[in-house]
Amino acid sequence: YCANGIASYYGRAFQGRYTSSGERFDMNKYTAAHKSLPFGTWLIVTNLKNGKAVLVKVNDRMPQSNKREIDLSYIAARDLGFVSAGLAHVQLEIYLPPKK
Repeated sequence: YCANGIASYYGRAFQGRYTSSGERFDMNKYTAAHKSLPFGTWLIVTNLKNGKAVLVKVNDRMPQSNKREIDLSYIAARDLGFVSAGLAHVQLEIYLPPKK
């Protein structure tokens, strides 16, 4: 799986609320909301403007009608460098950990 699209982020207003997976949202953990990828899927998200990348776990859903590709936690957006802009053009790739 590899996709390009627009990312946004969510933070303080959602802090402590339950996500669709049943986990509590923590804006300081590397998590994301996606329309269809299974909960627990790890993604490498790269900001195509500056090349910065983070690893996030899908633990929430976004509405199917949403035009964005992914919603990231505040800390992921901060590390990708788009908190002030609010949106970024990103690439998503599934991360598969090395087999032991």
